Amino acid sequence: MQDTQITQDREREAIESLPTGLFIGGEWRPTAATLPVFDPSTGTVLCDVADATPEEASAALDAAVEAQPGWAATAPRERSEILSRAYDLLIEESERLALIMTLEMGKPLAEARGEVKYAAEFFRWFAEEAVRIDGGFMTAPAGGSRFLVSKEPVGPCILITPWNFPMAMGTRKIGPAMAAGCTSVIKPASQTPLSTLALVEILERAGMPKGVVNVVTTSKTDDVMTPMILDPRSRKISFTGSTPVGKHLLELAAKTVMRTSMELGGNAPFLVFEDADLDVAVEGAMLAKMRNIGQACTAANRILVQRPVAEEFSRRLTERMAALEMGRGVEDGVVVGPLVNQGAVDKVDELVRDAVSRGATAQLGGEPSSREGYYYPATVLTGVPAEADLASTEIFGPVAAIGEFDTEEEAIRLANDTPFGLISYVFTQSLDRGLRVSGALEAGMVGLNQGVVSNPAAPFGGIKESGVGREGGFVGIDEFLETKYIGVKM
Repeated sequence: MQDTQITQDREREAIESLPTGLFIGGEWRPTAATLPVFDPSTGTVLCDVADATPEEASAALDAAVEAQPGWAATAPRERSEILSRAYDLLIEESERLALIMTLEMGKPLAEARGEVKYAAEFFRWFAEEAVRIDGGFMTAPAGGSRFLVSKEPVGPCILITPWNFPMAMGTRKIGPAMAAGCTSVIKPASQTPLSTLALVEILERAGMPKGVVNVVTTSKTDDVMTPMILDPRSRKISFTGSTPVGKHLLELAAKTVMRTSMELGGNAPFLVFEDADLDVAVEGAMLAKMRNIGQACTAANRILVQRPVAEEFSRRLTERMAALEMGRGVEDGVVVGPLVNQGAVDKVDELVRDAVSRGATAQLGGEPSSREGYYYPATVLTGVPAEADLASTEIFGPVAAIGEFDTEEEAIRLANDTPFGLISYVFTQSLDRGLRVSGALEAGMVGLNQGVVSNPAAPFGGIKESGVGREGGFVGIDEFLETKYIGVKM
């Protein structure tokens, strides 16, 4: 009983340490209306945060516009040092931040700790990139003039982040924007605003000037964000989320020809060839499938195994999945936490039932949990036919859906038979096959014999309906820069 009380006190203190208003022009502002933030492990309310109106969002954009000239003129080294201090603070306070994330989103504490470190790395990476923005100089091929090329900040940005990686998706957008000299208004998902509030409070303590980053939390996303997107003073939008919402935002952005970065949905194939090291493949599948309880756009959605090894691979994966403990993310040993809400549970259940009705077999799980909160147990389906709904729809849950293939050509055809192209995974011990198949896959990223490819130093993004632009890596900062050419007569 005493340990339970200590845990409850620690959770309460973490939540009460947070500001809950809007952050506009360097000030925390309360609002007349609030929205509740729920603990998905229990379905109870953690706290209430500000619920912004369109007028309050407009004030946030006003603050970003006002701060833009001064921030653009700030020395790159100074911008870099602010991000470096924020990196240090994130690392120092990783336990508190991880607990906040677990409480609002549900992921196990071990994963939340990992996300805080991953999030911090974006600040460190772009702190280093801030001082390396360069341009160019050359003589015109025909002579008579010289070309000067410079990079300049694109201007005030609108950043919209998802609920599944609430801190890392914030730093992956804020980091390059600040490094490039852009101000911003960030809107976190209404399910998980607390990590963003904590992040911006840390930036404030790191010395970020007023108005450089502004936060708008709201339950009325379309009403609040549309006027900001259509405002010609907004010069870029960066969004991570579903493809349907991304398409809607692209339509809005087209009205002012706004710069866009879109990291959208996926339908990742996970290919296991008969010559794969099955231990490596199963470990890769566990990482690619169960990271974030399967709630990731990079999650292995279609596990396709060459027929001679399909039964053994399925057996090993089922054994690993069956050993996973389900419960609240704050409990020791828990790997399968709750999904984000009841709608997520219902969607997973519907997809599983559809697959089974079409001939798939549930080797493990296959039914929602009856416990309090939004839980779905680890599930393994074999014999999943290509016509099952989950073969074309992101599962976003702890369900490993296994199908089979015979030839390399068939594997590539099945993998590419989707409008999405975010990431693919390939497992084989043949270097020739690995590179050949990786080159043939229609995806922005490929994991070759590894189940996680995300890294702040690498370009993250997809092709086809999975997105536009890249985040991270050397190209990540370019998304927030305009190229200016000056011709000088000789």
